[in-house]
Order: sequence, then structure tokens, then C-alpha cells
Amino acid sequence: MSVIYILLAISIFVAIGFFIAFIVAVKSGQYDDSYTPSVRMLFEDELIKDKPKKTILTKKNNN
Repeated sequence: MSVIYILLAISIFVAIGFFIAFIVAVKSGQYDDSYTPSVRMLFEDELIKDKPKKTILTKKNNN
């Protein structure tokens, strides 16, 4: 039973370590995107193709 407590404590310390590393990476600008804003204006004018209207063909009976 004491092994579970030891593993739980170690996993909490590892999780806190990863969380601190994540916070440091975010604050240092690791996840900032410096490429997309420079080319964003090139992709705004993408053509959107209209879907053709589907019609139902029916036979007309002349009775």
C-alpha cells in the first residue's frame, strides 16, 4: 500500500514539473506564430466554389 502513495507523490511532482515547463514555454513565446501573420493576407481571397443545384427530374403524364 505504501508503494501506491510513493507512486502518487512522484506522479504529482512530475505533473507539476510539466505544468511549470509549459508555463515557462508560453511566457517565453515558444508557441507564438510568427509566420502566419505575414502570409495571412495572401489566403483571405480563396475562392469558394458554389455547389450546383440539384434538381429532381420528373416525367409529366399527359392523360
